[in-house]
Amino acid sequence: MSKNKKIIGLLIAIAVLLIIIFTLYGMSSDNEDTVKIGYLPTDHDSALFVANATGMFKDAGVDVELHEYNNGGDLMSAMASGELDVGYVGIPPVIYSMTKGVPIKIVAGAQNEGSGLVCQNSSINSTSDLKGKIVATPGEASIQSVLLKYDLNKSGLNISNIESPSMKVSSMNDALRTGSIDGMLTYEPYVTISQKLNNKTLLKSSGDILPDHPCCVVVMNKKFISKESDNAKKILDVHKKATDKIIENPEEIVKYLPPHIVPNAEIEKESLTHIKWVSDLNDTYKKNVIEFMNIEKDLGIIEKTIPQEKLFI
Repeated sequence: MSKNKKIIGLLIAIAVLLIIIFTLYGMSSDNEDTVKIGYLPTDHDSALFVANATGMFKDAGVDVELHEYNNGGDLMSAMASGELDVGYVGIPPVIYSMTKGVPIKIVAGAQNEGSGLVCQNSSINSTSDLKGKIVATPGEASIQSVLLKYDLNKSGLNISNIESPSMKVSSMNDALRTGSIDGMLTYEPYVTISQKLNNKTLLKSSGDILPDHPCCVVVMNKKFISKESDNAKKILDVHKKATDKIIENPEEIVKYLPPHIVPNAEIEKESLTHIKWVSDLNDTYKKNVIEFMNIEKDLGIIEKTIPQEKLFI
């Protein structure tokens, strides 16, 4: 091979290498610019679904990537590892994660109430009748698990008096219908689905257990807040706009929800009426979050509470 051919070959190799480097750099830049948001397959996260489906994020100039998780514990693990920038998730896994040093802040409310204790149509007429029964929840770290423990305590029982397996919410209704479990404390739309499609009994709504209790919140990684403050502000603005859209016309937003959590549009419309929508972090909402955190401590779920200035943005 001549000297010129060697030089040409070397230049071609360098050119190919540079193309690869710039391509990878571009992909890396795109990934860094994409805001990764975690959520659960529930009506509680409707503001996120509405914002995404109606192009609110795009209009605000924010590129987002949504990731679904089965429960709040899994979502918070992803937050802790840095896989997510933002999460729509229940308060218990958020507070527990904070006590373990996960660097996050509550930046907005999402909704209040919206869960329910559904049982077989049998001899279960009160919480005290659950003794010796099998009552499923979405997981030990879920708000539904906390509500179940709280309700049992109010009735003179505790969690050791029942069997309470963690289950995928999408599997609970089948388990209740076939008699594998006696009851479930889960979130919408699965509560309304169980009542309307499977003819099961709503023993108590979560509002009956703890009126106006806060449920899901929006959290952000502290690093994301500090490095991407513009995007953080845009996401908060979009969240508020989407929440306002739901409040203005809840029936209209059914078409924006993921198909796999909407088995029936009419059932979905009713499900949405059982949820109280919020977005602001006002003094009342903060007070309710703190009171809920104190309940968790009283139940022995967490060992310590978090100061208000460390909880909220």
